[in-house]
Amino acid sequence: MIYADHNATSPLRPEARQAMLDVWDMGATNPSSVHTSGRAARGVLERARTAIGGAIGSRAEDIVLTGGGTEADNLAIHGVVAALDGNCTFLVSAIEHEAVTKAAAHSGARVQTAYVTPDGLLDLEQLSDQVADWDHEKLGTPVLCLMLANNETGVIQPVAVAARIVREAGGLTICDAVQGLGKISVNVGLLGVDYLSLSAHKIGGPQGAGALWHRAGAPLKAVTHGGGQERGLRSGTENVAAQAGFGAAVGAAVKELPKYAMLAGYRNDMEARLEREAGVTVMGKAAERLAGTSNFAKAGFAAETQVMAMDLAGVCISAGSACSSGKVKRSLVLLAMGASDALAESAIRTSFGWNSTPEDFTGVADAWLDAARRTVLKETA
Repeated sequence: MIYADHNATSPLRPEARQAMLDVWDMGATNPSSVHTSGRAARGVLERARTAIGGAIGSRAEDIVLTGGGTEADNLAIHGVVAALDGNCTFLVSAIEHEAVTKAAAHSGARVQTAYVTPDGLLDLEQLSDQVADWDHEKLGTPVLCLMLANNETGVIQPVAVAARIVREAGGLTICDAVQGLGKISVNVGLLGVDYLSLSAHKIGGPQGAGALWHRAGAPLKAVTHGGGQERGLRSGTENVAAQAGFGAAVGAAVKELPKYAMLAGYRNDMEARLEREAGVTVMGKAAERLAGTSNFAKAGFAAETQVMAMDLAGVCISAGSACSSGKVKRSLVLLAMGASDALAESAIRTSFGWNSTPEDFTGVADAWLDAARRTVLKETA
């Protein structure tokens, strides 16, 4: 089997697996307990927090551990609304993950769209116009929601520039860095954002572990209540084993950033072959992208058909985001980029990661071309 769906979830790294086994071997691990076992668990948790913070250039104390990236996004969005008493307006990029778009839509705050260019990049000129002469009395604080790298196309966003534009207008920026962590260098100080959400399972950590970084002094209130864990910002007993796995995975991923960057060459060769032999359209090709992500389309070759054909050939890929219902549907991200309905309905995503090999890229191209020859290519031959 060829696994080419790392952006959905990446196989567990051996370092993460061992870290989790070590925690389970400890026995009872409630980090809120004051006895010996509890203190040991707290130590594991704080070492993980330090590793996560170190990976993004932050202090450990500015990291709130969560149950995943979606929870981190929701804590940032609803926590900002609570802290600002609802007096804010979200500027949500047109390519955001549903964890952000739906959280903003259900926050009770105003929501505007920040549009993107055909290359899949945030339209900085439009954003500047959007916040120019911002009416704080009427609209409250502008809060930009902009992901670091798109989960479907891999396009890396101009977060630092966008955050500066919004900051100069008296606003805040929430950045979903779930896809960027462990694939490109991430430094919260250089990005200039106020909140950054992270997830473990996209980089070879366990599912069910995430984190939210927030700038010291940035408005944020708890949205779940209970035992007051995570300095009162996220109640609920922390998953010590999962967070230990997160800490181990992020450490390994950061060390291997140069290795991940090498995937771009294999990706480019694969895309060139598909363009040459099948005339596919590669989405976001002109922009800087994550090295292991490729989104391409062949009009008339339905995405659902492609996913099933590739699965029968022993290749795991996805169409659009695999994080919602599990169903294949037309990509809203590509539509926001101005793609035609025909392309949006036929686009698939291949994503490679820490254990991918050059042969995986060749195998994906072989399997896709074989499937295409049995359908759309024979019709145009």
